[in-house]
Amino acid sequence: MKSVRSAARALIIQDGKLLTIEMQRGNEPVFYILPGGGQVHGETLEATLKRECLEEIGIAPVMGPIAYVREYIGRNHTFKEAHKDFHQIEVVFRCSLPNGETKVGIDMDKNQIGVRWIPLDELEQLDFFPAVLKEYINNGEVAIDREYLGDIN
Repeated sequence: MKSVRSAARALIIQDGKLLTIEMQRGNEPVFYILPGGGQVHGETLEATLKRECLEEIGIAPVMGPIAYVREYIGRNHTFKEAHKDFHQIEVVFRCSLPNGETKVGIDMDKNQIGVRWIPLDELEQLDFFPAVLKEYINNGEVAIDREYLGDIN
């Protein structure tokens, strides 16, 4: 039986820049995602967010309100061959870094090659997922008008 995975991610914007995880599969082009990852059974979303961010960016963020919820049904998107049986629900929280810290990266995930602060006005030119987030950038902020964004990539 196939199951749906839950995950928590951090939307961290500081000085007009978005904190991202830099990813690359083999020789494929580099792409970017938000920090965070899969929830472990018995773990709260807050604990998931802090654990995953510690692993990927080296800092446990200060968790704020929910920015949005999205589903990712792999067979419908860019990585459909690799993710054909993958279904995840992500709760994305607006976060900040304690004391404005910017230390990043200690225990990178598979295919993670780095951590990068991307100026919001440069995001459009990069392979960033979920790509729809680019549509919500306005005046150096991400302004999302609804909480559930559906099955997006």
